[in-house]
Amino acid sequence: MASSALPPNVHVSSHPLLLAKLSQLRSASTPARDVKSLISDITLILATEALSKCLAVVPGPKDSTPLGFTYETVSLTPGSISLVPILRSGLGMVEAVQQLLPNPSPVHHLGLFREPTTLAPVEYYNNLPTHHEEGKKPSAGLTIILDPVIATGGTAAAAIATLKEWGTERIVMLSVLGAVSGVKAAAGEWPEGTEIWLAGVDEELTERGMLKPGLGDVGDRLFLTIGK
Repeated sequence: MASSALPPNVHVSSHPLLLAKLSQLRSASTPARDVKSLISDITLILATEALSKCLAVVPGPKDSTPLGFTYETVSLTPGSISLVPILRSGLGMVEAVQQLLPNPSPVHHLGLFREPTTLAPVEYYNNLPTHHEEGKKPSAGLTIILDPVIATGGTAAAAIATLKEWGTERIVMLSVLGAVSGVKAAAGEWPEGTEIWLAGVDEELTERGMLKPGLGDVGDRLFLTIGK
């Protein structure tokens, strides 16, 4: 769909390699081993595009090359970055972002599921750190939410609301695929502080809240729990 039909804080990639990998990922015949690698590859490309717009560099201290020449290092800003995968399927995106970032970043997990009848989000796990100096909220300058699919948008919106309350200054959400209605709902939760980056969008949802044509249940495909 035309990007103009989506909110300005939503970005859909047009990278040809990413689109080819997304096409492969949609196939029911793609084995679990390839699902894992495709999710990782797509995340790496998507994160490269997103973080090129959301990060900057500042001068750092002097250092020396192996030949003894002096050069000025650079550091990322914001310097505080946290990764928040949404359990379970967001776990498949963590390693790609960790490999991309030049310095280790903490990983905090959020467990959210959709209540089968209402499709409303229910939080069952949250390990965001709560310890902090008196009078200060624990926070990250930038929090990267990792969730392969945005369907109804309820889970994504709930995660964004939780992280805003936690005290993060900015959110970048990386998703492989989203439904138009769900992406709009998530983008509207905290539009001034959130950017959503996707490899693709689908127009429709099924009655069960699955994307059409979609990817199926990514968590089940990653962890071989189809038919549980």
